[in-house]
Amino acid sequence: MEGMLLAATSPLDHVYQWTYQRIGIGAGDSVFTPGGQITLVSNHIVMQIIAVLLLVLLIPSFARMRLTGDTVRDLTPRGFGNFIESICAYFREHVARPVLNEHTDRFIPYIWTAFFYILFVNLLGLLPLEPVTRGLVRSVYPDAHHGVGGAATGNIWVTGTLAACTLCMIIFNGFRYNGFAYVKHFFQGPIFIAPLIALLEIVGLVAKCFALTVRLFANMVAGHVLLAVLMSFISLCYVGFGAVAATGVGIIVVLASVAFNMLEIFVAFLQAFIFAFLTTLFIAQAVVIHHDHDEAPERGSEGPAAVPQ
Repeated sequence: MEGMLLAATSPLDHVYQWTYQRIGIGAGDSVFTPGGQITLVSNHIVMQIIAVLLLVLLIPSFARMRLTGDTVRDLTPRGFGNFIESICAYFREHVARPVLNEHTDRFIPYIWTAFFYILFVNLLGLLPLEPVTRGLVRSVYPDAHHGVGGAATGNIWVTGTLAACTLCMIIFNGFRYNGFAYVKHFFQGPIFIAPLIALLEIVGLVAKCFALTVRLFANMVAGHVLLAVLMSFISLCYVGFGAVAATGVGIIVVLASVAFNMLEIFVAFLQAFIFAFLTTLFIAQAVVIHHDHDEAPERGSEGPAAVPQ
């Protein structure tokens, strides 16, 4: 009984990917295809689908212009539409334009999409959906032991895929807008050390996207695990010291969990912003490479002062 209780409160239960259906592809066993199979349906996949559906349904409806006949009223955003427009305007004018300049309107849709997608996935992961959806999942997959829930951004494969999309944007648009000059940009300094510098630049490019992967993954996992550990204190006190001790600890833990959940909401916004912010800087470094040499002293304080931590 005790082992079952501890297993049920395992902190990893809140971040682990629960697979409901796999398909065999005939490939050998590897890190990408364990057992020669790939995951077709899991809790993280379902959560991402829900996030995309919410984005498709909600964002256009909130951003849609109203037609009441009053021109001033129609052009004035209100409520959640004003909130969405404020975020979009901030990213365009204060994050993207200072570093992307004339390329801002070409890349701002990708930056907006990355921000809102990560934000919705992060916020959905804070909802206690797993106990509510467990019965529904079992009605479709009888062998499933867990319902749908958890933050998909707590899965390193998800954050790695997002970072890979940014890496593709960096390389493709570096060649698209600068051609061979993008390659020459890696070879700097005297000719005898230029190959070494180029190698370091390539490693740095990969490291940037690795940082995007790990930063988002680690922050989301840490928050969920900490909340799970706090809640597990109640069951541990009940098993070790009885109901009275568990009640006293439970009051403290619940109050701390509420406070920490408020912090988690802030972190959900912060990590979405940081991912979009760093994505903007990395794309700008590939697309506007002449600014690194010709205009850097003249830009002054137009761009963001520092990368947030």
